[in-house]
Amino acid sequence: MAEFFSRWKTGLSRTSKAAFGRLAGLLGATEITSETWDDLEALLIQADLGLETTQAVLEALKAAVKRDGLTRASDLQSVLKLELRSRLASPPPAAFFAVKPAVILLVGVNGSGKTTTAAKLGQRFLQAGKTILFGAADTFRAAAVDQLQVWGDRLKVEVISGAPESDPGAVAYSAVMAGVARGVDIVLIDTAGRLHTRFNLMEELKKVYRVVGKALEGAPHAVWLVLDATTGQNALQQARAFKEAVQVSGVILAKLDSSARGGMAFAIQRELGLPILFAGLGEKPEDLTPFDPDAFVDGILG
Repeated sequence: MAEFFSRWKTGLSRTSKAAFGRLAGLLGATEITSETWDDLEALLIQADLGLETTQAVLEALKAAVKRDGLTRASDLQSVLKLELRSRLASPPPAAFFAVKPAVILLVGVNGSGKTTTAAKLGQRFLQAGKTILFGAADTFRAAAVDQLQVWGDRLKVEVISGAPESDPGAVAYSAVMAGVARGVDIVLIDTAGRLHTRFNLMEELKKVYRVVGKALEGAPHAVWLVLDATTGQNALQQARAFKEAVQVSGVILAKLDSSARGGMAFAIQRELGLPILFAGLGEKPEDLTPFDPDAFVDGILG
């Protein structure tokens, strides 16, 4: 357990140092003043909680001060921790594993880390005793197919791919059909990165979504959006577009260890209502870990 929390603390060190590292100095043994609130507001916005979430947190803290008669700034630390924790939902259980094969579609913008995340998820599922199959539906980037094939060889997992620049929907369809034929537990489909502002590319993604449903009734059983945590609040606009296009059911925060903007997790929950399923806390496969709200809050608060 100590190693578990240590991994989170290390992975979130940039967010902690960049913003929340000033918390101890800010909430010292002084009286609560208007300046306390101004400084705390600036800190939370800098941590990338977003304006709306920041305002909501501050209102809750002010209510606690009035209700409990708090006078010292140091009293706000424990209240802030509880308030932040209350704004993060625990990820839901993987109920879709009851379906065989469970089809998971990975989506996101270019460079978000989808292919690497697909490989890390594959290893995690294998360690959980599941049989899997990869679908390399990023047909426009040869490097993505090659990268997934390298991981497939390493993990001894079959990769269904197509010719360069072939129809990604056809590859996704073939992957699902192969998964059904092989009787695997999970089909993990890596889609091409696309800018959420490009209408034609988002329409193509919708087609992939529909085709997968034609290959297997009820599929995809999960659509996971991979967000690059280093982009902070900018990721929210991406997430809204993908959620609208393909019914995103959960978020994976990649590159959280490289980001000083980990506070975006709170904005994702508040503004999108999507559960955060996994967090990338490093380069190694085991560094993709199920999202733990308690460990997350402890990590950013240092």
